[in-house]
Amino acid sequence: MVKNVTLREAWSGEADCLNCTLRTSVLFAGLDEGDFEHIHEPIDQFVLKPGATLYRTGDSADHMYTVRHGLLKLVQFLPDGGQRIVRLARTTDVIGLEALVESVYHHQATALQETEVCRFPTEVVRRLAQENPHLHEELMRRWQRALSQAHAWLTELSTGSARQRVARLLLRLIRETDDSECDLFGREDMGAMLGITTETASRTIADFKRRSLLVETRPNHFLLDVPNLRRIAED
Repeated sequence: MVKNVTLREAWSGEADCLNCTLRTSVLFAGLDEGDFEHIHEPIDQFVLKPGATLYRTGDSADHMYTVRHGLLKLVQFLPDGGQRIVRLARTTDVIGLEALVESVYHHQATALQETEVCRFPTEVVRRLAQENPHLHEELMRRWQRALSQAHAWLTELSTGSARQRVARLLLRLIRETDDSECDLFGREDMGAMLGITTETASRTIADFKRRSLLVETRPNHFLLDVPNLRRIAED
């Protein structure tokens, strides 16, 4: 269900916007109440079920999105009909940044787990960026961060043995958290992220579980043996 968030709800916190990544993230932290009015009047807030697509490659890039919570994959489709996951978007990430300079999206964004997002018009952000140097600077930082993450996928997750790639992916999933637990997704998605077959991803995860490198505490939720996974990743 799409929920429209009004200025009054956003500024007063009635819509939980006082604690939302849109408002408290560095991207929008420098805006005053007048700026905030421009950015919140047209915002849509909604939840995507696992497997739901937010936008597709080639769709008109009229909006940008911030992830309140959850996980999305950004997919690039290959000429042979295959697919490659080029990035994961998580809480506080802004996606659709190409909308600032391009007319269409470069990837398909699909939810890997239940994900709540806020959608805001690209034109509003473009105008605010022109008027607010802080916002423009932060948008450039976000763009660089997205490029760095894409580079990491190429260098960390597309080279080495299957065991190394899976270990690096697991460590990346907890890199910005304070614990050693994470949710995993389907092996087909894992293979598409790492450039390995679904069968190889399944065998590697099964081997890690046998060796207690992964301990399943509830369905698809695992406790990681971080020190030993690091050793595998760095071999």
